[in-house]
Amino acid sequence: MKGKMLLFVAAAAVLGIGMMSCGKKDETTEAPAAATGASAGKPVDATTAGSVTGTIKLDGAAPKMKVINMAAEPNCAKAHTTPPMTQDVVVGSGGALQNVVVYLKGDFSQYSFDAATTPVEIDQKGCQYQPHVLALMTAQPLQVVNSDPTTHNIHPVPKNNREWNESQPPGAAPINQSFAREEVAIPVKCNVHPWMKAYIAVFGSPYFQVTGDDGSFTLKNVPPGTYTVSAWHELYGSSEQSVTIGPKESKAVNITFKASAAGGN
Repeated sequence: MKGKMLLFVAAAAVLGIGMMSCGKKDETTEAPAAATGASAGKPVDATTAGSVTGTIKLDGAAPKMKVINMAAEPNCAKAHTTPPMTQDVVVGSGGALQNVVVYLKGDFSQYSFDAATTPVEIDQKGCQYQPHVLALMTAQPLQVVNSDPTTHNIHPVPKNNREWNESQPPGAAPINQSFAREEVAIPVKCNVHPWMKAYIAVFGSPYFQVTGDDGSFTLKNVPPGTYTVSAWHELYGSSEQSVTIGPKESKAVNITFKASAAGGN
């Protein structure tokens, strides 16, 4: 009887250890992305909100972009009517700088924002990522499309988010992913085609925009307060200006990068 009791105690101890082990959270697994706008804060008061507008420019001659050699992928080379070029620096009329991520830095903890549920798309077309730079909110769906007749893989390499790497053959269904934490900006590469690269910026508030060919930006529905307008470019780094927005006030902030400052900060 005593021997049976000892065996019962030992078995119970082993079972308890097993249950503790199964219940332990895997520390290497990233927590699911929290839904944007899930905080208990208040909505921004539209009757007092203002805006920030401006233009991002490049002062000086832009570096000459290089022709991409796609000889190893003839199907992609055929997709271009002119030689495909790198997209590190794209400048429009009057020095307008494209592909700059412009966003507000500030304390938005007292506010809540609607969840961003509309997917942001990045396409692999002509063996290039389109768009070259994109931005989205935490937990917002990212949809990856392959429009090429060849296999790609999309491989973001973040510092503050989970790294992932997925292959996508021609005609495959879109890949759906998201990012849990803010980060400016996440480099994206394709392990199949080394010339392919893009950048993804992730934010916890909706006050961001990527400049187009006119270099302009508009950040709307900004609550009154003092903020930092930050502009990030893959080659020139970051430049910042302080701005104070009063009730229903619109402020213009123009930022200029020096072409001689290639290499960023």
